[in-house]
Amino acid sequence: MDIEGLISDLAFILILGAIVTVIFKLIKQPVVLGYIVAGFLASPNFHYLPSVTTEANIDFWAQIGIVVLLFSLGLEFSFRKLINSGGSAVVTALIIVTGMMCAGFAVGHLMHFNNINCLFLGGMLSMSSTTIIIKAFTDMGLRQKKFASLVLAVLIVEDLFAVLMMVLLSSIALNNSVEGSELLYSVGKLVFFLVIWFLVGVYVLPSLLGAIRRFLNSETLLIVSMGLCLGMAVFSVYCGFSLALGAFVMGSILAGTSYAERIESVVNPVKDLFGSVFFISVGMMVQPDILVEYWLPIVILSLVVIAGMIVFGTFGMLVTGQSLRVAIQSGFSLTQIGEFAFIIASLGLSLGVLESTLYPIVVAVSVITTFTTPYFIKMSVPFADFVERHLPSRLHFLINRYQKEAENSEAAGRPWGRVLKRYLWRTILYSVVLLAIQICVHNFVMPHLESFGPVWSHLTSIGIMLVAMSPFLLALMLPINAGKLGPEHSGSATIPLLVMTIFRFLIALVFVLRSFSLVYSMHVGLWVLISVIILLTLYFSRRLRENMGKIENKFLDNLNERELRRSGKKNAVVNDLHQAYITVGTACPFVGQRLMDSGIRQTYGVNIVGIQRGLSYIPIPNGRTRIYPGDTITVIGTDSQIERMLPAVEANLPQTDNYTDISQIRLTSILLSAQSPLIAQTPRSASLRDTYDALVVAVDRGEEHIDSQPDLVFQEGDIVWLVGNPIKLAKLK
Repeated sequence: MDIEGLISDLAFILILGAIVTVIFKLIKQPVVLGYIVAGFLASPNFHYLPSVTTEANIDFWAQIGIVVLLFSLGLEFSFRKLINSGGSAVVTALIIVTGMMCAGFAVGHLMHFNNINCLFLGGMLSMSSTTIIIKAFTDMGLRQKKFASLVLAVLIVEDLFAVLMMVLLSSIALNNSVEGSELLYSVGKLVFFLVIWFLVGVYVLPSLLGAIRRFLNSETLLIVSMGLCLGMAVFSVYCGFSLALGAFVMGSILAGTSYAERIESVVNPVKDLFGSVFFISVGMMVQPDILVEYWLPIVILSLVVIAGMIVFGTFGMLVTGQSLRVAIQSGFSLTQIGEFAFIIASLGLSLGVLESTLYPIVVAVSVITTFTTPYFIKMSVPFADFVERHLPSRLHFLINRYQKEAENSEAAGRPWGRVLKRYLWRTILYSVVLLAIQICVHNFVMPHLESFGPVWSHLTSIGIMLVAMSPFLLALMLPINAGKLGPEHSGSATIPLLVMTIFRFLIALVFVLRSFSLVYSMHVGLWVLISVIILLTLYFSRRLRENMGKIENKFLDNLNERELRRSGKKNAVVNDLHQAYITVGTACPFVGQRLMDSGIRQTYGVNIVGIQRGLSYIPIPNGRTRIYPGDTITVIGTDSQIERMLPAVEANLPQTDNYTDISQIRLTSILLSAQSPLIAQTPRSASLRDTYDALVVAVDRGEEHIDSQPDLVFQEGDIVWLVGNPIKLAKLK
């Protein structure tokens, strides 16, 4: 590799990119378009400036750019967001992707492309640009609108569909045909590895990051996160997938941790650097002679993207029960293609199946639709007004009635939806884990046991397999309480829940039988009998049920760690009180005020028991303590109190390295004996705040639970709940 040429090419395109993007900033155009124009100016196709010495050098940097770009998209994705987006976003995204794939395939045939190129064209036209839409919504002040939140949910689902599409298109391109069995195998293999990576990542990464949190400054966090990104990308290639898929998966796993914002902030400069190189490399593919020759297909494809996204986006929103106005605004917001179109095109070129003329055509379409996006968003409101005025009253009535029926059916089906979702995710997750155990034992353990002879190796392999699978088989078969449906549904739940339980029993039995079919043991009957006895014993084991419940809860807590830490849920202290850690934003109404003047306690009913300010920590702050932006305040309150407080405190949250050492503040209880110095004292007279840096949260007196009061007199036998430094509180004990 010519190192000097590599560096000189990088320096040239970055300097040129900087100049062009500054110009685009001045004329208020998207920076992405500036990168594409800079790439064209740096390419051999533009003869009035020097060009790069070796295009392979730019390809090298661009591949790194794709990995970092997908990792950053994964950080904004989050499986939790996907779950919260609900069925509406999934259905809408599915309608858009399917409709645009068909439209792209049809137009591709009209342009005389072969089937593979038509499929890639359909894939490129079906993905709206997350980057462009978010920037447009932010610049136009629309992020808080209802339709904007729905559009962002659709974009989240589209990101997942794009990753799936890349895998499927790769499989189709390599086989040069669409075979049902190969397609199903590719999808099954992808789902299997995604679930395994997801399970391992959610179990391991939050605990790992929590264990080393004291060392995670910006520098260390960047090294750790990029190491995880590149490590997963390499492992993804080892498993038969692309670098981009592994990077996206690692980003989506880290998106669910409490470190996601910090990781985004430290990775953003890296993403901006290598992402710019990727988009510049896209611009280098622009060939003016091809654009002039294919101006008509470019115009046609641009119109197809704009019209198709409006029609399918609006229709998808209407199908899922949204109002006509919201549906139209959503459809008009999706009228462009962006980063995933370039990534899919790069994939097609790397596989050698995409015609070279198609890439610059798609780039030109992307440029045109990106320029027009803000104008179509602005046009959506007058167009919606026009449609509402001229829409036949009967059709308007039908749309409104369908919307109300959809809302009512969603509300009625919500309890059943929760139960079915729980059954579904449990069945999928445990099935994938069981399959992974079988594969590992059969492919790695069994070959090492062959030296003991076929009989003993088979028997031992089955024994190891069954022992490893038993807890997960039990968890797969455990029933779910019908009480989750609520009293109005629980009476009618017996038969459906019984059917679902029997179905999962059958799945568990299939896995047991498959275990024996993998090794063809002579003692199949004996081991089947033993396995049934083991399963029945485990099934009626209360202790094992409790342990599996703890494992599930641990998984769910890690999955929701970021939200749980922020809101204080699962961090219960006494009764319905919780301890939460909230970072103060620059627009917080209490910034600069003293606690005694802020009215936080009177307005929200919460107690502030600690403030993390940089590297210093203020336990049990007094009324004269002020609140500043970037402070992380430790709050005690109920779920509803904390939820009401969050939007005000986090307003305009800055991206800084905020870190709260929770070991410095803790809630504990003290049983007051006759010799306790607190007897006959009140929280005010005992000077707990000044003497012990402690705050009284509540008092349990017999069966009575008393909230903290300044004049409450402590009595013998009281259980006093205090928040403060554990070392100082130990003196009270």
